[in-house]
Amino acid sequence: MEIVLRGGRLMDPQRGMDRIGDLVLRDGVIQDVIWEPQIAEPSAERRVIDVMGKWVVPAWVDMHVHLREPGEEYKETIATGTAAAVAGGFGAVACMPNTKPVNDCAAVTQFIVRRASEEGYCRVYPVAAISKGLRGEELAEFGELREAGAVAVSDDGRPVMNAALMRRALEYAKAFDLLVITHAEDLALSQGGHMHEGFVSTKLGLQGIPAAAEAAMIARDVLLAELTGGRLHVAHVSTEASVWILREAKRRGIPVTCETAPHYFTLTDEAVEGFDTVYKVNPPLRTRRDVEAIKEALADGTIDVIATDHAPHSLLEKETEFQDAANGMIGLESALPLVLNLIREGVADPLTILAKVTCKPMKILGLPFDGLEPGSPANVTVIDPDAEWVVDPERFQSKGRNCPFRGWSVRGRAMMTVVDGVVRYSMA
Repeated sequence: MEIVLRGGRLMDPQRGMDRIGDLVLRDGVIQDVIWEPQIAEPSAERRVIDVMGKWVVPAWVDMHVHLREPGEEYKETIATGTAAAVAGGFGAVACMPNTKPVNDCAAVTQFIVRRASEEGYCRVYPVAAISKGLRGEELAEFGELREAGAVAVSDDGRPVMNAALMRRALEYAKAFDLLVITHAEDLALSQGGHMHEGFVSTKLGLQGIPAAAEAAMIARDVLLAELTGGRLHVAHVSTEASVWILREAKRRGIPVTCETAPHYFTLTDEAVEGFDTVYKVNPPLRTRRDVEAIKEALADGTIDVIATDHAPHSLLEKETEFQDAANGMIGLESALPLVLNLIREGVADPLTILAKVTCKPMKILGLPFDGLEPGSPANVTVIDPDAEWVVDPERFQSKGRNCPFRGWSVRGRAMMTVVDGVVRYSMA
């Protein structure tokens, strides 16, 4: 079946493309890009879709999600998580290793790869553990994990507190061309904290987590990346101080990249004032000054990637006292309009922002990315940038309902997501 996406705004940040045209998909690949007006009539072998006024872009990539399978399928499964991904416009996700059992051996990695092939709606790239059991005591077998399908290693959810172990991880990963993704948190500083340390935490009587807990660990890991030459990626950057350190590291040519999440450029710690546990996340929501610093870093390229850190929880973990609630928010189905807001606010131009959710995460993970190039795999997202809708987690594909944007009126939505030539999601 041939699919013709007719009259859309074709935008490919890798190629610097931003033009009106037709995109032709056939046999799982992008067959052609047509700039001159064409009249392609529908037939038994051709589906013609009018996408005038819509954006046609490479399928989005989220390099930081929690799919919860194996072990916590009551929160999310590979099937429901990837269904949420395509509904949000994502054609690929990288899933973190803090499953039960932890993805610290080839058997678990292979299980994820197999289950994604059987039940997944999009591509799934496993991120394996840095240390066995995420305990920060002994390195996992990186070579075996790489061979099984892991694209990176991380102890996400917990930091590697032992600096010597982190050094060895960067050295060991370099031998297998694996990316090391760090969860930057100094537990000695953050222990016992439930939200950002500052005026709001004092007002609420909640123990805070200082911005320095994140920034200090980033500084340590940047120095270790410089020492070893290993590829370091900093997850969920949330503070102004972190941005300063990362900007300087890049200026010095240290092999470090980083990401932030929509909630860190959209929400502040003031959201916690109602003690709603949906706003409890780690790292915590920060101040307005931090939010502005994150936006500046997105604009100047200090922050390379936008990822959701999609972290579904059930009511068991969230409907409790704030101090006892689990950290985490879902984000796969609400991210797109929040990302587009960056363009509307003038933070950066469309291609700069789109690069952070398409070609850049793939490049950082060391994975091939061809964009809208003819002959490349047909991984495409069609976006209606003007679609207005109200965020309603009860209608989400994800099992998670812990969405901090519930009830928000937003603009911009994925209308169709094509993965390897197959329409995996369509609003029609």
